[in-house]
Amino acid sequence: MTMRSEHRTDLDPARVVRDSYGALAEVVRPLGDEESWLPTDCTGWAVRDLVFHLLGDAQRALVALHTPAVEQPDRNAVTYWRDWAPDPVGAAHGRRWNRVAGSMFLDFAQLKESYLETAEATATAAATADPRRPVRTQGHVLTAGDLLTTLGVEATVHHLDLTVSLADAPGPSPAGLAAVRATLDGLLGHPVPSAWSDEHYARAATGRTGLTDDERQALGPDADRFPLFS
Repeated sequence: MTMRSEHRTDLDPARVVRDSYGALAEVVRPLGDEESWLPTDCTGWAVRDLVFHLLGDAQRALVALHTPAVEQPDRNAVTYWRDWAPDPVGAAHGRRWNRVAGSMFLDFAQLKESYLETAEATATAAATADPRRPVRTQGHVLTAGDLLTTLGVEATVHHLDLTVSLADAPGPSPAGLAAVRATLDGLLGHPVPSAWSDEHYARAATGRTGLTDDERQALGPDADRFPLFS
């Protein structure tokens, strides 16, 4: 099912993380070893590779939420993504590292349980975090609330990646999709001038799917700015 959320700027960051991580957990929990080898929408990654990447995101979230900063934030929930421009060489290195590191889990069940436990801990930490407190992650300072929004956005985009070969899997949370749309509109500078579903907007704006000629015409000069991040 596809949907289009309203442009939202009042989303509760803790709820975005809780709902987006919870929706992902519902996808990951029933997976067995056979499903773990299915392809995803992340180039070169099977399901198990992406789950290992998601584990790293949840671990980074826990560290960041417990790493207060004294400096003022230099990024927010939108500008954070401007550092993640397409970089074919860096992306290839990242894909290779993730696949090699993730292969150390010989039993997918171990990786799955580690991810589920860590994701649940992250959602719990998010619920008690002061959204105004500056925290540090990946060389930048954000408020905890903005950090949480970025985590929900990444989880939701990867939810779409994870389920391309899992036809019966539940979709992303409405709160996560709304956060993705608000972030993409923020990067674009205005709402996308098209009646795209949240899912299609997420895929098109992050380079998962190309723009059609009609979409390029509707976007006008903004079409050359896609993907907005990857």
